[in-house]
Amino acid sequence: MDILMRVWSYFATNILQQPAFMIGLIVALGYILLRKPWYDVLAGVIKAIVGYLILTVGSSGLVSNFRPVLVGLKDRFNMDAMVIDPYFGQNAVTAGVEEVFGKGFGDAMILLLIAFIVNILLVRFSKITKLRALFTTGHVQVQQAATAYWLIMFALPGLLTHNVALIVVMAVILGAYWAVGSNLIIKPCQELTDGAGITLAHQQMFGIALNTWLAEKFFGKKKDGKEVKKIDDIELPGFMSIFNENMVCTSILMLIFFGAILCILGRDYLTEQGFLAEGASMVFYVIQTCLYFAVYLAILQLGVRTFVTELTQSFQGIADKILPGSVPGVDCAVAFGFGSANAVPLGFLAGFVGQILAIVVLVALQSPVLVICGFVPVFFDNATIAIFANEKGGIKAALILPFISGLCQVFGSALIAGWVGMAAYGGYLGMWDWAVVWPIMTGAMKFLSYAGVAIVAIALLAIPQLQYRADKEGYFLMTEDYEAYKEMKEKRAAK
Repeated sequence: MDILMRVWSYFATNILQQPAFMIGLIVALGYILLRKPWYDVLAGVIKAIVGYLILTVGSSGLVSNFRPVLVGLKDRFNMDAMVIDPYFGQNAVTAGVEEVFGKGFGDAMILLLIAFIVNILLVRFSKITKLRALFTTGHVQVQQAATAYWLIMFALPGLLTHNVALIVVMAVILGAYWAVGSNLIIKPCQELTDGAGITLAHQQMFGIALNTWLAEKFFGKKKDGKEVKKIDDIELPGFMSIFNENMVCTSILMLIFFGAILCILGRDYLTEQGFLAEGASMVFYVIQTCLYFAVYLAILQLGVRTFVTELTQSFQGIADKILPGSVPGVDCAVAFGFGSANAVPLGFLAGFVGQILAIVVLVALQSPVLVICGFVPVFFDNATIAIFANEKGGIKAALILPFISGLCQVFGSALIAGWVGMAAYGGYLGMWDWAVVWPIMTGAMKFLSYAGVAIVAIALLAIPQLQYRADKEGYFLMTEDYEAYKEMKEKRAAK
């Protein structure tokens, strides 16, 4: 048993928690199952790993570029508050879980393993479960396992003395959430990517599904029956036409909004914190910092284009031989390579405004839990939601829905983190599903105990059954043969 745990620990640390190598492993396995020559397997693995590392450089650059603003808002204005960010949330669990519950953080990694096995089994028996998506974003799984570990122990304190039962309950709930959430958005992902054969497996899967439905339902059609205008359909007059170019649009918007915040923080503060070198030009520091947003977005999109093709082609081997009809769930940043590129900065800024407004409300109401917005939720949640909302409901949906999402992220996180005690340790995961869906599930389990666990599990597993009933003919076809699925849709529309 000890040997098995050491093997698992090595795998979890070096592969599962390193999504680039996890993607490389999946690509290798897929191409081997497709009986590709060894040199094609090697080339595909290298391109997949390098592509994901490029994506990581872009994502990490965006986060680090935002750091002066994040640190400044907290320190400059003496705000003792919780940061909503996956990494702050994971650190909060690491710091407080033993003190609060008397449990070690190592059990969270055992939870991750069993939950991942649950996800695989649910997809393997897709004919029964109707689940088709495998959650492959390992770093996200680690963050979610940590937060779920805390939330479920809080909800079910009676299981704290029954370690095996506790881990099993956690794994069933978390594994079902991974499988159901990533499965829930297969259809919008296939439509966005024109059948790329991927879905998103991240922190806002239910958020994407709900906001895509809201965009189509309330913004999708004009009263005269015409299609609404998407971001790229709008022709801006005169000098404003420069905003049609994504790189220019991102750069100017960041200069206006974040340039203003950096100027408010001031030269003395930025120099004192080491963000601005002594004697360096404040003007050019602000310009360069803001323009780097466009640079990192371009890098991120290059990474997406590099690895998605390899992953899509190779996963066919896994889908044919091991998990029939399945698709891989990948990082939400992959969506930035599809749809409107300008939806990314617009959704980000709309969500940021929503978060700031919600924080002002918390301060005004003298909330016992104050929140500092982290870059990961405000950017990756809201930019992703804007891309899908724009596809279904046009520019209005791409601005309004991320704004509402920003409100949900702050209010929901303040409520759940204050209630379960994570706020005292400085962080909470804070992204859409964990600010809206998980508080509901935690409440059900807390107040209804084991009946709540059953209700949550049944409700999750009922979702794909309802999806299947809504379109029995096309449900599996959209992942097995997307071109045939499109033809079927065209015939339906013609009737």
